[in-house]
Amino acid sequence: MRLPKGFLEETTWRGMVVKWCPQERVLSHPSVACFLTHCGWNSSMESLCYGVPVISFPRWSDQVTNAKFLEEVHGVGFRLGHGGQSFVLREEVERCIHDIMGSGSRAEEVKKNALKWKNAAAEAAAEGGSLDRNIQAIVDDIRQKAINLGFVKDSSY
Repeated sequence: MRLPKGFLEETTWRGMVVKWCPQERVLSHPSVACFLTHCGWNSSMESLCYGVPVISFPRWSDQVTNAKFLEEVHGVGFRLGHGGQSFVLREEVERCIHDIMGSGSRAEEVKKNALKWKNAAAEAAAEGGSLDRNIQAIVDDIRQKAINLGFVKDSSY
């Protein structure tokens, strides 16, 4: 990635630029109030699971659909740019940040929805939750097929 000459020195007090970082660790940090994302599947699911409102900027493929769902169905964010734009003006980014970080009714609704999805994800992943039960059903099915095919003698493995 190429940055303009002097960029890091001029912006060091406002943020941090790194080559790589664990996204889940960032999203789970309590100081993260919103997530500017391209809306790939993993990023979309992680933002929902960690309850982080999104500013979406999809580029192609499933990202456009994911962004639409995050904003219009799940109600957890705002869309930045429309119609496959390759760039947006800084004023639009600033507006979205103010909209999502503000105290207006739409911002409060987005924050409430994000928390709702975080709680739903935690409930599903907890012992006895729907995710836990469905994973166990898959494991049980694979075990039974292995027994039926004679790969194992019984289900005690």
